[in-house]
Amino acid sequence: MLLFEAAPRLGGVLETVRQDGFLIERGADNFITNVPWGIDLCRRLGLGDQLLQNNHQHRHAFVVRRGRLHRIPEGFMIMAPSRIWPIVTTPIFSPWGKLRMVWEYFVPPCKEEGDESLASFVRRRFGRETYERLVQPLIGGIYTGDPAKLSVRATMPRFQDMERNHGSLIRAIWKQAAKQRSQLQSGSGARYSMFVTLRDGISSLIDALAGRLPRGSVHLGTPVTRLARDPSGGWTVSVGGAEAQSLPCDAVLLAPKATAAASLVADLHPPFARTLSAIPHASCCIVSLGYRRDHVSHALDGFGFVVPHTEHRRILSGSFSSVKYAGRAPEGQTLVRAFIGGEMQPELTALPEDELIALARDELGQLLGISGEPTLVLVSRYERAMPQYYVGHGERVEQIEAGLKELPGLFFTGNAFGGVGIPMCIHKSELVAEQAISQLRGDGGGS
Repeated sequence: MLLFEAAPRLGGVLETVRQDGFLIERGADNFITNVPWGIDLCRRLGLGDQLLQNNHQHRHAFVVRRGRLHRIPEGFMIMAPSRIWPIVTTPIFSPWGKLRMVWEYFVPPCKEEGDESLASFVRRRFGRETYERLVQPLIGGIYTGDPAKLSVRATMPRFQDMERNHGSLIRAIWKQAAKQRSQLQSGSGARYSMFVTLRDGISSLIDALAGRLPRGSVHLGTPVTRLARDPSGGWTVSVGGAEAQSLPCDAVLLAPKATAAASLVADLHPPFARTLSAIPHASCCIVSLGYRRDHVSHALDGFGFVVPHTEHRRILSGSFSSVKYAGRAPEGQTLVRAFIGGEMQPELTALPEDELIALARDELGQLLGISGEPTLVLVSRYERAMPQYYVGHGERVEQIEAGLKELPGLFFTGNAFGGVGIPMCIHKSELVAEQAISQLRGDGGGS
């Protein structure tokens, strides 16, 4: 087995940096636990005792409304409330907006079976106000995307299933909440918080994986430049730059961006390449800033905040990294991250670094009441790193899978195909690896 990585390190957008006593994640800083694949992999790698739960005392978040941070109503599950009283008392919505949200209980389910955008789905069930003031920024914080284009079936199918199976999302979530309360009372509830991370950062997962690979199998700074079919049924992989090498392989498993994968198969299967290249990607910048805690007037009594597009601000969201997890900032300091750009403000990702820093400082300063100079500054820029699951994405993935059947021995994985979160990427990659091994064994080949 050989692993070729174009970058000088493994991990892609996952990278942990230690600087001036801070532990900073340049990409994702945790992963969700309502699916098992992230937790299971950590345990198999011997990292189970390093799993770090978030700070339960501040297990809530904020949304910006008229320039101020307001707590997201307790029990609100991305699209729907599991409790009514927090909705009644929140200043985020108008009285009419609150009534329209609760009226979702009586809205009949859609009878059409086709795909639908997230924006259309939420407006249809809860109204425009719920969408604009809360759901849009929450979804934007997850996908850095525009919910008016994103597919509900490809991104959040469980909500579509709730509508289909229960007639109402509120009805479905109330039933789910009652079941969870019963489990907690019986002592069989969830062992972990909704999100977890690793004590020494997400990079420790990458390091543990790399440590399990055969010695000499990893080649950094070595891009794959060409793929070719062998008359014998295998593959020839060309790697490297000016002095490229050609290596025979029984099977090839690719895990780059969809656009990079498209360029590698362009000569082999042009329609397949066009389908891959048609998957849009959004760019994003993350500005990490460290401050003396006494220079931040906000209580920081939560994990962070999201910003509705209707607020006309220049950041997507903010994360209170050192509040979420212990060990992220030195004593007396705090670490915050500002997310900039995305599908709805793509022009901001092209700003020079000094302008990004100034933008982040200005926005966070206004929203959090920050005075003084930052003690740490780190900018992470990710060009076209987040795939956008537009309406019709499911059909596009089916076309990709059909194209792969015409190229036996070639396999794809990555966040463009099976989900954008860490656990989903792990699950998709494990399935693809099993398919590759099964195909090789069936053909009598090695690995």
